[in-house]
Amino acid sequence: MKILICSDASEQAERALRLGAAIAAGCQAEVTLLGIQESRGDSQALLDSLKRGQALLEDKKIHAELVTKSGKPIEEIIKHTRQTVYDLVVIGAPRKETRGAFWMASKTYKLIKEIRSPVLSVAGKTNAINRILICSGGKRYIDNAVGLTGEIARGVAAAVTLLHVTSEPPGILARLPHIEQDTDFVLRSQSELAQNLRREKETLESLSVRTKVKLRHGEVLQQILREIREGNYDLVVTGSALSRSFRTYVLGDISREIVNRASCAVLVARGQQMPAALPFKWFSKTPRPT
Repeated sequence: MKILICSDASEQAERALRLGAAIAAGCQAEVTLLGIQESRGDSQALLDSLKRGQALLEDKKIHAELVTKSGKPIEEIIKHTRQTVYDLVVIGAPRKETRGAFWMASKTYKLIKEIRSPVLSVAGKTNAINRILICSGGKRYIDNAVGLTGEIARGVAAAVTLLHVTSEPPGILARLPHIEQDTDFVLRSQSELAQNLRREKETLESLSVRTKVKLRHGEVLQQILREIREGNYDLVVTGSALSRSFRTYVLGDISREIVNRASCAVLVARGQQMPAALPFKWFSKTPRPT
């Protein structure tokens, strides 16, 4: 696995660096620390931050390459990821404000939109990953996210919950009032949803990741946010899709709101085949469109 950890020496970037280092150590990943100097006065603080990150990784037996650039952070990150493809890009994501339609800084959205690699957006004070929530749409487009998450979970010994929310109860549960209590019943069925959830669970368990499936019924975003709050997760995994131009990615309403509202780290993974030759067998198949 190849990981790019981006830093501008801010407090949130330092948190992202520490979390990225924990993932890299668990996965024995190759790491590049990319520091971007936006103004001349930032150079020493940035270099000090990168050296602290390098020392932290060396303590974990991971060698990290240091790369420094001058310019606008977004443009430099995009340029760098076009030159070298990474399996994961880690960024700090400070919030613009505590309320409003868009809480996360616009640079987070632009990076997710422009670069091809999965983006781990580290908000809040997350510094370790013990519990992971994957927001599964019950379709094959989430396979890439499940594969990458499985590698991360195995590396850091985290447990994973696969969550699927239905706005209406599945036909086989139309007469059952408490869908949350009938997960096993659904998984035993031959529905497309059951087959996909079973496959996702088996993928994770094949990596020795402790996995459970959870179903909720109701308004999708509301139920996902409720699960995030009640489950005390350290990482939430969601998806994005290519725009119609096939040059950039877009966040759907649900994923955008998760990035905005989750107080923990959020991993946004692509809903299509990655261009890089990643070592995970589930990337060898092109997911069917939803």
